[in-house]
Amino acid sequence: MKVIEIKHRETGDVLLRVHADTLRGADLGKAVLSYADLSGADLSGANLSAAQLFQADLRGANLSGADLSDADLRLADLTDARSDEGTRWPAGMDSGGGEAPGTEPGQAH
Repeated sequence: MKVIEIKHRETGDVLLRVHADTLRGADLGKAVLSYADLSGADLSGANLSAAQLFQADLRGANLSGADLSDADLRLADLTDARSDEGTRWPAGMDSGGGEAPGTEPGQAH
């Protein structure tokens, strides 16, 4: 099993180390991942409930089946992120499947 380092998108500092081969299905509930670089990450089926994802870079991430209930996604960049009917969004956010909900990069989603 390898160690995956989730890094700050601007400083490169390590925010979290995950002992797993992949982030697919990972338990990241309540993780502090503000400003994290998760661009292109496969987070399908991951538990991100109540995670702090403020200003996280989730561009192109696979969020299919992920649990983002109660997550802080303020100002997170969800451009081209993928979700499906199994993705659980915070209250007030619902994409209806397909692409993640959002507007323009840098705006609140």
